[in-house]
Amino acid sequence: MAAVLFAAYFALSVQRHRRMESTGYDLGLFEQAVRNYAHLRAPVADFKSPGYNLLGDHFHPVLVTIAPLYRLYPGPVTLLIVQAGLLAVSAVPVTRLAAESHGPRAGACIGLAYGLSWGIQQAVVFDFHEVAFAVPVVARVTELLVRRQAWAAARWALLLPLVKEDMALIVVAVGAHLYRTGDRKAGAVVTGVAVAAAALTVLVIIPAFNPDHSYNYFGVAQNGPENPFTRLFTPVGMKGNTLFALFAATLFLALRSPLALLTLPTLLARFWASNPFLWGTHFHYSAVLMPIVFIAALDGLDRLRRPGTGTLGRRIATAAPLAVLAAGTVPVALGAQPLGRLLRPSYAHVPPDVAEARRILAVIPDGADVAAANRLAPQLTARCRVLRLDPVFLARRPRWAAVALPGRAGPPPPREEVAVQGLAASGYRPVARGGGIMLYRR
Repeated sequence: MAAVLFAAYFALSVQRHRRMESTGYDLGLFEQAVRNYAHLRAPVADFKSPGYNLLGDHFHPVLVTIAPLYRLYPGPVTLLIVQAGLLAVSAVPVTRLAAESHGPRAGACIGLAYGLSWGIQQAVVFDFHEVAFAVPVVARVTELLVRRQAWAAARWALLLPLVKEDMALIVVAVGAHLYRTGDRKAGAVVTGVAVAAAALTVLVIIPAFNPDHSYNYFGVAQNGPENPFTRLFTPVGMKGNTLFALFAATLFLALRSPLALLTLPTLLARFWASNPFLWGTHFHYSAVLMPIVFIAALDGLDRLRRPGTGTLGRRIATAAPLAVLAAGTVPVALGAQPLGRLLRPSYAHVPPDVAEARRILAVIPDGADVAAANRLAPQLTARCRVLRLDPVFLARRPRWAAVALPGRAGPPPPREEVAVQGLAASGYRPVARGGGIMLYRR
């Protein structure tokens, strides 16, 4: 199952990059950090800001593990392969549990449904993120909780703060679950270490690398009400839709298991945050919750099969794997989820304008300084020093500027438009045009 899913994830993510649908936020940005790690330098991402150390944004030392592979095979595709592999292998604990409890056919249904779940697909289709490392770890931790292997679950859970500082929320939830189910010593240790790790990273490590000596994600109410209770529930439509979609992925069977509570701290933090992107179903934010939901659903199915649940409960448990698979495959077949693009023959081809755009970008010499539009940046980060196409960064006078013209990718962001309007005054002259891009040289 993992091999099948890896092939699908790899095909989709690499084809997106070949079609120039990947972006500087975040594939280009993370490639710059990994590229520096691979050459034994600090993880500086000039695309975020010249000289910006990414450890001042988020704490993700796990990215160092990609460096040896990147050194052998430099380029953004290496990051996409790593992410596809991590997300695919997370299906192993889910499939294994389902097969052990319900048989190989049911295991295959549940494993495939998990791999096709919207949270995983949205992570695949939005370039690369360090959260991909957390998904298989969370799957393994949740599996061990089902098996009542407390200390093994604790050891795996304590790897999560090395992925990103907010993963401590899941670790605290794991500790609380262990404490509640009787493994109080393991629960206390896990919770204590998680809280200490979060405090250390958020209050000490990240500010030490941040240019403003602060942590930027404490959730100040900029896009929502000041009232803390109101902020958690508004806008009701978007946040309610996210909750519904999360548990509908398993036909709400996860709600029959106390393991579903592991999602609560992460959901509360997302809904509290001021960033509207965190509230919805797009991007990578829900990927880490999908293994919890699916394994909780398996636990819920096991509870339906226990003596005393009646004939109806047993029938539901028997039919559920196929029904969950249908719920995952129908959106893909209808093209409502990203993997549905692989079913379109036209998606296998690179459009002629993209080939022309690559020819234009090839004019830029290796090692050059380039101010690039968001969707052009990951095409250059493997061989150039790439800055954002922004009026502030143009003041550093990079030699080249790569501009994405309005077209099938939509209008450029406002700051890119401002930067383009100021290119002539800054001494830049157009040298090539084609494939929906314009190349300038100072």
